[in-house]
Amino acid sequence: MRVFVTGATGFIGSAVVRELLDAGHQVVGLARSDKSAAALTAVGAEVHHGDLDDLNSLREAAGSADGVIHLAFKHDFTNFEAAAAADSLAIEAMGAALKGTGKPLVATSGTLMLLPGILGTEEQASMQSTPRRSEEAALGLAVQGVRSSIVRLAPSVHGEGEMGFVPTLIEIARKKGVSAYVEDGLNRWPAVHRLDAARLFRLVLEKGDAGAIYHGVADEGVPFRDIAGVIGRHLNLPMLSITREEADAHFGWLSFAASTDNPTSSTLTKERLGWQPAYPALIPDLEQGHYFIS
Repeated sequence: MRVFVTGATGFIGSAVVRELLDAGHQVVGLARSDKSAAALTAVGAEVHHGDLDDLNSLREAAGSADGVIHLAFKHDFTNFEAAAAADSLAIEAMGAALKGTGKPLVATSGTLMLLPGILGTEEQASMQSTPRRSEEAALGLAVQGVRSSIVRLAPSVHGEGEMGFVPTLIEIARKKGVSAYVEDGLNRWPAVHRLDAARLFRLVLEKGDAGAIYHGVADEGVPFRDIAGVIGRHLNLPMLSITREEADAHFGWLSFAASTDNPTSSTLTKERLGWQPAYPALIPDLEQGHYFIS
C-alpha cells in the first residue's frame, strides 16, 4: 500500500514510517523543510514537500495514495483553537481526495478529549466543549465512501527522544526545584510507548473499520503522583502537593493535563485489531533514566 503520512518525521510519525516500511508498505512523508526531507529519504521513504496550511498540496498527496495517516498538528498550546481549526481543514482536504474510494484515512485525537473521572472507552464521544474537531471531521468522511477512523492517543506517548508532556514536567521540576502534583495526585494519566502506538496506526490503516475509534493506550491510568515520584527521585528533588488554584502558575499550559483524571481503556481496540502493547510501560520507561540525561 502506498501511504501518505503527515507528521512523518515527528516523535510518533518517524516510528510509524519505520513500522510501515518494515511491513512492506511504500511511504510518502510530508516534509516542511530540507532537514525533514533528508530524514525521510534516509529511511527509504518518498518526500512530499508542503505543510498543513497548503490544502491543495495535501489533497494532491492524498489523492495519489492508497491510504493516509494524519499525525501532524501545530503544537501551539497558546493558540490551541487556531491549531485545531487548521487540523480539521487538513483532514477535510485530504478526505475530499478520497471520497468514494473506500481508501483508509486514519486521523489522530487524544484521550484528554474524553469526559474526566470515568473510565473512557472507544464508544464514548469526545467532549463537545473542546475546540479540537479532528474526530468530527474524520468520522464525517465515513458516510462519504472513505474508510476513515480515529486513533485517540494517551497524553503520554513515551520512549527515547520524546519532547512532549513528560520532558516538560521534568523541565518544570528542574526550574521550580520541586516535583509537584495536584492535591492528592491520584488523578490518572493513560500512557503508551511510541513503538506500540506505531504498530496500532499500521493495524488501523490495514484493517480498521470506517467510522471506528481506537485507543492508543497501554497503561489505563498511572497516578500522577507516581510520575512525580519518579521525577523527584531521579532529579533528587522533593515532592510537593499543590492546590488546583496553584496549578496554572506552576504547570503553565500543561496545567489541564496535570490535574485531569483521564483513565482510559483500550479493551475494544485490542479485541478488534489484535493489538497487544509489547514495550515498557510508562513508569519502567522513566526508571531507565534516559529521560533525565541533560
